[in-house]
Amino acid sequence: MMRTFKVIVEQDEDGTYIVDCPTFKGCHSYGVNLDEALENIKDVIEMCVEESMEEGQQFDFPKIIDLREVQVAV
Repeated sequence: MMRTFKVIVEQDEDGTYIVDCPTFKGCHSYGVNLDEALENIKDVIEMCVEESMEEGQQFDFPKIIDLREVQVAV
């Protein structure tokens, strides 16, 4: 069965792509380019799903409404 998971993609100061899946706490990966980062997070998500199922836990799909930027004086 195929499931769709939302991920957040960021890029650090070195150009590395960091991907986080908010469905699972601590579910993140990275890659030197976007394609690699997205492939890597798929593997991590699969591991998180398997672990949750083994532990008998239900996982919730958070409803991500929007992603916004805010300005803060620093």
